[in-house]
Amino acid sequence: MMKGMIFAERYKLEDFIGQGGMSLVYRAVDIRTGHSVAVKILKSEFNSDKEFLERFQREAQAASLMSHHNLVNLLDVGVEGEYRYLVLEYVNGNTLKDIIRQKGRLSHTTAIDVAVRILSALQHAHDNGIIHRDIKPQNVLIDANGHVKVADFGIARMTGGATIGKKDTVVGSVHYSSPEQATGSVVEATSDLYSTGVVMYEMLTGRVPFVGDTPVAVAMQHIQEPPPPISTFAPETPPPVMAVVMKALEKDPARRFQSAREMAEALKRAKEGYMDPNLVQPEPMRRPPSTPPQPQPIREVSPHGSTTRRAPVRRKTSRKASLVLSLIAAVLVLASLTVGIVFVVRQVGSSAMAPDVVGMMAEDGQEMAEREGLMWQQTDINHDSLPAGTIISQIPEADTPMRKGDSLLVTVSLGPANSAMPDMYGLAYEDAVQRLNTRGFGSIVAVKTVSTSPAGTVLSQLPLAGDPFTVGQTVELTISGGSTMVPELTGRTREEAAALLAESSLTEAAPVFVETSDPTQVGLVLAQTPVSGTMAVVGAPVTLSIGIESQPYQGEVAVSLPDADHERRVRITLMADGEEKVEYEGTVAADMQSVMLVPISSNTEGEQTCRIYVDGELFSEEVVLLY
Repeated sequence: MMKGMIFAERYKLEDFIGQGGMSLVYRAVDIRTGHSVAVKILKSEFNSDKEFLERFQREAQAASLMSHHNLVNLLDVGVEGEYRYLVLEYVNGNTLKDIIRQKGRLSHTTAIDVAVRILSALQHAHDNGIIHRDIKPQNVLIDANGHVKVADFGIARMTGGATIGKKDTVVGSVHYSSPEQATGSVVEATSDLYSTGVVMYEMLTGRVPFVGDTPVAVAMQHIQEPPPPISTFAPETPPPVMAVVMKALEKDPARRFQSAREMAEALKRAKEGYMDPNLVQPEPMRRPPSTPPQPQPIREVSPHGSTTRRAPVRRKTSRKASLVLSLIAAVLVLASLTVGIVFVVRQVGSSAMAPDVVGMMAEDGQEMAEREGLMWQQTDINHDSLPAGTIISQIPEADTPMRKGDSLLVTVSLGPANSAMPDMYGLAYEDAVQRLNTRGFGSIVAVKTVSTSPAGTVLSQLPLAGDPFTVGQTVELTISGGSTMVPELTGRTREEAAALLAESSLTEAAPVFVETSDPTQVGLVLAQTPVSGTMAVVGAPVTLSIGIESQPYQGEVAVSLPDADHERRVRITLMADGEEKVEYEGTVAADMQSVMLVPISSNTEGEQTCRIYVDGELFSEEVVLLY
């Protein structure tokens, strides 16, 4: 189990939530804030798979471009040993798929409320040039307070970008794929709206519009067949709502809504009972009843070119022969009906659906499979993170049509393999990590401490040498951080303090700005943490409190800069009385990742515009309340 591991010396894994095709998801606690987060970890077997690495990176890239209340927002991303991970907002609730399974059908008002929030998230993604491409109820989370969150941008595409991966043309889940996804054509934002239409169809009816024996059969229906009328399964659905869903499910992308916002507005109007005449679906053309062909008169051409009519020739059939033929036809029809009924009964009676057993205990999964009339074939292997008895994977995947008597092939965890903890004492940290990784110990936390031993030397370890060790358990190595003395920095300018820190092999943390009414203290270091004379590890951060000029009305602005490999010059200005006044100017170190809280003051009360410049270019503009 990976439970208990700490990533980035910050995120402690608490509970296993579940897994997808390429990743494991844990609930974790942010040690710094105490808040729950979700940590999504790429399965180690995919670390060398270029396609999966690109999908994982694509999800991180897409999520980093967005921040919206109806999206599962990205908080952090990193690598811990052999594990690549994303830190995401934690949603305590159920998937929309779970809710549909529990309730069967949702009311049209609830379905509209959920769909509008999905569309709000999609509009934000589309505005940022991102197409989700895998909208389905499994990727829509609803928390305990009813808030809707769209998740999983693992196969998202950046508009204008090149297609990534040779197998990346037909993507998404087949029951929710648009016709253009099914044919491998270019996918635009309207594809997400089609998938949203499928999701809404399922919320209203309790079933997807197209089902088939194989994924290919389902895909062909998306391409060729009209969806069954919603009224067949949910006749209580108001016609205006049906019309909106059917427009979203148009085969031709040009005939659908052209933006998520447009579809959301149409749903809101339909909720109020407004029937948009542009959305009214034409009645399907009905074929006239077939009638037996009538004998036609025969035309004869005379030698002079004129035509004459003569009555059709009717053959005489005896009454007895006619009766015999009728009896034979009746017997044949009855036999055909009997064979057809038997065939249909056998088909229905022998059909089954692959249950979703991944993540369940083997006993429960086997019981579910046997209820479907399926055979159970199990393979047991060691697994670093899943407890013994947990189902790791299944073939075929969930919801695949099967026949009774077919076999469901599952792989079940035997739990992690046990090992003995090697002795790391006295090794250089890099050598210790290499030795641990070679023996399968991937989760390593380094704790630096002040020591006269050479920097990077392992001083102690947990578990102790020789203790039993389970792969996935956290190894904590205490290493020497060397030692250096913190110099006296108060009364210095920030530039002078930075130079002294560099001489002492220390770094500058995000500064704290303190307002002062004494003009002689403006720009000077007023305090420091740690204080001078303290012994610290080499490279430890030191926080400086810098004096800035005080004004009657005050506020503050939070500055969060992206990572960079070079130091940056930051200037913060305030627009007051038509003039741009510099409130702060200084240099930020390359490795500084903390948020800077810079106090702003002015002679003017109320909302003021604050501009943040990085390396001479406008980085962001904020509205600050001064009071």
